[in-house]
Amino acid sequence: MPPATPADRRRLLLKLAIVAAALLVGAGIALRGTDIRALLAPGMALIRGAGPWSFYIAMALLPAAGVPMLTFSLTAGPIFAERLGLGATVAAGLAAATVNLLLTYWLARRALRPWLTRIIEHLGYRMPDLDSADLTDLIVIVRVTPGIPFFAQNYMLGLAGAPIGRYVAISCVVVWSYTAGFIVFGDALLHGRGRMALVAVSLLVAAAAATHLARHHYANRKAAGKGGSDEGAQS
Repeated sequence: MPPATPADRRRLLLKLAIVAAALLVGAGIALRGTDIRALLAPGMALIRGAGPWSFYIAMALLPAAGVPMLTFSLTAGPIFAERLGLGATVAAGLAAATVNLLLTYWLARRALRPWLTRIIEHLGYRMPDLDSADLTDLIVIVRVTPGIPFFAQNYMLGLAGAPIGRYVAISCVVVWSYTAGFIVFGDALLHGRGRMALVAVSLLVAAAAATHLARHHYANRKAAGKGGSDEGAQS
């Protein structure tokens, strides 16, 4: 990955500003006491009637088919926090996200690998051969690079042969942070808890900033390593 240019930094900062603005608008709605619950009541009643088991099983499975994980993270709190408690709702969401991480990794490494490999080759690409250190860097970079869909991240890392232990450990640090933040934010927004919503917004912005810094740290480190290798080759 090449070092970030000023234009790259501006685009990323713009994206972060848009996301933060959207979250702050939601928090402002909560502070004003808008009855969001009434607006969403029909859909929430349908999901609530199916029960938490159905919801969290869907959360564990459907993102493997491309359904955004954010869909579940934002709705889990409003629908089940009163019934299960916010702590249990967050814990169940983290468990479902972890199951999805493992499921998509297995699909990419085993069940769907021949089919996915053929698709990549048909598009004119091939998976690179990476050593252990490069695979660790790849996991971090994929997880902290904005714009890559969650399911695509998982399949990409599975196809690349990322070691399962490092894949789970690094992925959970990033995915759990966002999943927990959005569950808390969704619950606070629906119930008009403005202060809690603002806290959740702050945590999500901090997580986004941390991933931004991690991405550029790895990009700059790679660039420095490449520069050192080129100098060594010339000498």
